[in-house]
Amino acid sequence: MGAARTESPADRSNTVWSNDLRFAHALVSTAIAAALLLAAPAFAQNRDTDAELRALIPDSALEDPDAWAKTPAPAEATPAPAIPPAAPEAQLEPNSPMAEDGQIRLPWPDEQFTIPELVSLEPDQDIAAALAVEANAPQPTRIEGDLLRISPRLTLVFPLDPAVMPMRRGFADRFAALSTVRRLSGEGEDNITQLSARARTDGDLLRQMLRIYGYYDAEVIQTVSAAETGSAELGGDTESGPTVRFDIAPGPRYRFGAVALGDLPAVGDDYAALRSAFGIQPGDPLDNDRIIASRTSLDVALGEAGYAFARLGEPELTADHAREEADLSIEVATGGRYRFADVFSTLPDFLPGEHLQDIARFKPGDLYKRSQVEDLRKAIIATGLVSSVSLEPRQTRAPQGETSGEVALDVSMTKAPLRTIAGAIGYDAGEGFRIEASWEHRNLFPPEGLLRLRGVAGTKEQLAGVTFRRNNFRGRDQVLTLDLYANSVKRQAYVARTVAFNASFEKLTTLIFQKPWVWSAGLEAVVSNEREGDVKGISTAPQTYYVIALPLRGALDTTDNLLDPARGFRAALRASPEFSFSGGRKAGYVRIQADASAYLPLGKAAVLAARVRLGTIPGAPIDDIAPSRRFYAGGGGSVRGYGYQEIGPRDSLGLSSGGRSLSEFSLEARVKTGLFGGGLSLVPFIDGGTVDAGTTPQFRGMRLGAGLGLRYQTGFGPIRVDVATPLGRRPGESPVAVYVALGQAF
Repeated sequence: MGAARTESPADRSNTVWSNDLRFAHALVSTAIAAALLLAAPAFAQNRDTDAELRALIPDSALEDPDAWAKTPAPAEATPAPAIPPAAPEAQLEPNSPMAEDGQIRLPWPDEQFTIPELVSLEPDQDIAAALAVEANAPQPTRIEGDLLRISPRLTLVFPLDPAVMPMRRGFADRFAALSTVRRLSGEGEDNITQLSARARTDGDLLRQMLRIYGYYDAEVIQTVSAAETGSAELGGDTESGPTVRFDIAPGPRYRFGAVALGDLPAVGDDYAALRSAFGIQPGDPLDNDRIIASRTSLDVALGEAGYAFARLGEPELTADHAREEADLSIEVATGGRYRFADVFSTLPDFLPGEHLQDIARFKPGDLYKRSQVEDLRKAIIATGLVSSVSLEPRQTRAPQGETSGEVALDVSMTKAPLRTIAGAIGYDAGEGFRIEASWEHRNLFPPEGLLRLRGVAGTKEQLAGVTFRRNNFRGRDQVLTLDLYANSVKRQAYVARTVAFNASFEKLTTLIFQKPWVWSAGLEAVVSNEREGDVKGISTAPQTYYVIALPLRGALDTTDNLLDPARGFRAALRASPEFSFSGGRKAGYVRIQADASAYLPLGKAAVLAARVRLGTIPGAPIDDIAPSRRFYAGGGGSVRGYGYQEIGPRDSLGLSSGGRSLSEFSLEARVKTGLFGGGLSLVPFIDGGTVDAGTTPQFRGMRLGAGLGLRYQTGFGPIRVDVATPLGRRPGESPVAVYVALGQAF
């Protein structure tokens, strides 16, 4: 190797020059140009510049830049390494390897190298101060208008003229329900930064709501203030802390322009009614909520006018700012008009199509109505035999011109559990122990043929019975019932051992389909061995009664709820012609009972309810009427505060013997307390009743009972607990009586 050579600054300069002349010229020219742009003193300072910069610029260039620039390049002091010329066809290959010595001398990071954990910085006080200054800076010009305070932190300002925004009250209520400022007010410190962020969200909400009501050119002026704001500005008491105010300049309200409803005009005679159902006309004030409501109304009208396969697209609204109108388009495909054909069941052995047709409120040939399809679905669910059901219309004949097509209904069902075992056990101070059990199969005899076996074992009652019941018998909510039972009862008024057969055919009201009119007709055949009650083993002689009865009943119900009425009235009349044979004596009489009740709401928190009952049994002396067929009063469904059948004439043993006339009344106030989510009510009440041996209802000798009840609302009706006491209590009468049941007392 040769001896090491130390280069002078001039040598280094020459080396740079020889390697890349153009680079040197560019570098030096740039330096000279910069020097010329500087003031004259700067030239004197260049001689004392940094050593490395001095090494790059020749002295001649500093002394006379113009002459140096014209000087040709000097001869190379040190020859540069020869670089062989590249072949003309040589191309740089992107995937070619780099030279082994790429002049990269950076050390590779150690494998154990870790990035230091970032540390949170304290809030910059300067930024916070700047935000506060910005918040207290001069605010945009506000409008002159009506101030409406939404919350202590939030105020809306509307134009003074109510006609500019006629829906302002509803608009404000809707905004208040969605406002972020209102919802989060009071959380944390409510500082100016938090409130500003929430105000931006509320501002966007206001603009969106204004567009919903057709104010496309509205302006919302947002003001966030950190100062204390008084009642003059916010319309309320003085409030300290940051506040938000929105001044609303709604601008013109756009109107509906063209309204296009697909092929609706092609429906012919139905067009006028269907177009009226949609409602929106060109020129009406724009309202997006009205678009949704009108679309729904048209959909319902199509379904009720026979258009079984009608389809409506989503609304499309195109605003024209020049006209200040928006054109509305909804794609409507009516699909033609149809009439009902037959009903088909997917479970013909379980609930056949013919039975489902009996349940339906339509007949084949009736105009298709979507509401009647839904009504049939609810009625099938109400049978209790299925857990789910779906009904699909199926075209069986297409419409031809003015002739309607036909659709059949395919009913798909899933069976529900059909068997039920139930039982109850209880104890009553007056009645003793009682155990009741039953088993039933609700579709043992399809369709809807129920069989129930039941039994009672108790201190004062024993019973065994079998019941057959056919629901929806030859029509909707019509029930055929056959009941055979034998029982033995020991009441305070009488003791009886009875075998009876009852048959009835009735039109029922239900929780799902409450009806204004209901009726029933039946037949009773009774054989009963009875005697009046006994005291300390002393009793009258038993007699056997053979009774044939034809009970009839009709009722009118205008109330708003079957189990918990709040308004309306009910009236019912029951008449049962009966023929009795006992001990060679024949008797014919009629048991007549009339019931009426009325319900009057007192504001939103109370209901006043009243009831009256009158009964009479003309046609036979009381001794020819079996004790179990006479009138009695007392108990939870009669006069509360007294035991069951405790009110009435007394026999020689001092026991209630029943009578041929009945008079009762009840008056109670059902007052909501607001407790348990509004589900608990207090019910003060007073009841009265009397029974007489004559056939004319009397009011003399009326026995009164008073008390307080609780009602707890559930999803299927109120649970009733009443505590009552007899007024003017007599010896032998309990001072307190408690009644528990489902539903109101009347």
